[in-house]
Amino acid sequence: MTEPQPLVQPPTDIPAIRRVMMPRDTNAVGTIFGGVILSEIDLAAAIEAHKHHPKRVVTVSMDKIDFKAPVFVGDLVSFHTRTERIGRTSITVRVDVWSQQRFGGADTVHVTEATVTMVAVDDAMRPVPVGQLD
Repeated sequence: MTEPQPLVQPPTDIPAIRRVMMPRDTNAVGTIFGGVILSEIDLAAAIEAHKHHPKRVVTVSMDKIDFKAPVFVGDLVSFHTRTERIGRTSITVRVDVWSQQRFGGADTVHVTEATVTMVAVDDAMRPVPVGQLD
């Protein structure tokens, strides 16, 4: 797998998730809590993984999580996904997070990125081949 190139402008594709950050999402210093962003990254990765496996998927790892800039209350945050790899039982998803500052103002900042690996599982939580429907 090759290293992704740094992003210099927001993608033009439709994000997996878009959300306005609210005061309930803040940490003790007044910016958006990193755990809130991580939770949305996890959801966005699952949405992307379900394009390849319609049944249950679970997160097994989040790698290379880089927080590049803070997110503030009122920012419109977009979670863009792309599948990087499909293995026998796993799907690796790249998630790039962009924040349009202060209620959709003009400034858009690449705030976070992560690589998430999801595994397809059956009802007993055992790995199954990607795409297996039974």
